[in-house]
Amino acid sequence: MQLKRVLTLRTVVATSAGLTLASSSFVAAVLVANYVLGDTAWIAILIGGALCFLAAACFSELNGLLPTAAGIRLYFSRAFNDQVSLVISLLYMLIVVIGVVGVESFILSQVLSEAFPAIPPYLWIVVMLLLVTGMNLRGIKMAGVFQDVVTYSLIAVMLFIGFFALYKVGFKLNAPLSPGGATGMIQAVAVGVFLFVGFEWVTPLVEEVTQVKQISRGMMIALGILSVVYAVFTVAMTAVVPKATLVASPAPQLVLARTVLGDLGASVMILVILATSLKTFNAGIISVSRFMYASAREHVLPAVFSKISMRFFTPYVAIITLFFIGLLAAALTMLTGNYVVLVGLAAAMESIVYTLAGLAVISLRRKMSDRERPYLIKGGYLVPLLTALVFTLLAVAVLASDISALLYIAAAFVVVLVYVNTAVPRLKKKYEARKPAARRRPARAPEGLESK
Repeated sequence: MQLKRVLTLRTVVATSAGLTLASSSFVAAVLVANYVLGDTAWIAILIGGALCFLAAACFSELNGLLPTAAGIRLYFSRAFNDQVSLVISLLYMLIVVIGVVGVESFILSQVLSEAFPAIPPYLWIVVMLLLVTGMNLRGIKMAGVFQDVVTYSLIAVMLFIGFFALYKVGFKLNAPLSPGGATGMIQAVAVGVFLFVGFEWVTPLVEEVTQVKQISRGMMIALGILSVVYAVFTVAMTAVVPKATLVASPAPQLVLARTVLGDLGASVMILVILATSLKTFNAGIISVSRFMYASAREHVLPAVFSKISMRFFTPYVAIITLFFIGLLAAALTMLTGNYVVLVGLAAAMESIVYTLAGLAVISLRRKMSDRERPYLIKGGYLVPLLTALVFTLLAVAVLASDISALLYIAAAFVVVLVYVNTAVPRLKKKYEARKPAARRRPARAPEGLESK
């Protein structure tokens, strides 16, 4: 049984933007503003968004060439080798799930413990994860509609509050074109790039869209929208609230709303933060469950994760598993309070993957030169080379500045490497032993997963 093609461009954009537009993004936005002088964060944010367009172009070409829910796993397997592909894709999945849920849960717990002190913050996380898990089990269309409504509503609210805050100060900004020295600007751009990371996790939905090209269009549109939203809202925060106050808060967006709209604004923003976390959890489950499903279909994860509901056409085992992983990640982060290291881990891992995406485009143009490409990056090798170079430098910068993130990513790498070298061969051997039975029930392999 295969996944069902029901998703439109609207949902692709909402999913791509949804995993990126998280509560933790506004903490990063304040860090961007803190590296530059005055109200010039918008410059670093727009440059960061432009750099992410480079990576989006690479993912668009790769996704058009190999349209499969396995996505990154298959791109890197064809471009490099199977072991590199397995290690990177599984490490990527692990860090993204733990990072996204962990950071969102911590920030949400800080906000809700202040707003509703009588309710244990972890109970909110359990309820929210149950809600998005239930929607995902009922079908991609229901989860997609929820993602559309919440994402576009949040974008509208953020833009309204941002422009209203600027209106309150008469649109008077402090030196909006003078960011200061080059060092601060470079650091601001580096953090600005990480405001957008996660947009590419929409690629596992390629087997459920009505047209393959919608994935590339959706990523580009999402990056454009996010660039505007982040730039407007960040400048509004620094124009109205002192930077020191914003840096000290785990939810600077709440500080802005309370400053310009009083208690009503604070109440609205608490609802927005709740909705933002719901949307982020939902986008994560939508995307990562498809990746788990495709990995199990390729015998990289246990076969049970490839099971699909006959009624709703959803990978229900993968979805339920992600629910329990999310609960564990949230509990550990809330107990330790060490959410900053998760931001560094996710940022470094995303940069590594973007670097490899650029190199994969170059490699596959040589190895699969005769293959049709629905999306072909113009300018020859310029864009993929720039992508690889820029994100290599950013990955090194992040890991060099955060030793904890470096140690954690090294430990995770060892764990995944052991799994790839021990468990995966057993899974493949088990599959080979069952091949005769499978041949009696032949199934058509999805496009992009044909044997080498």
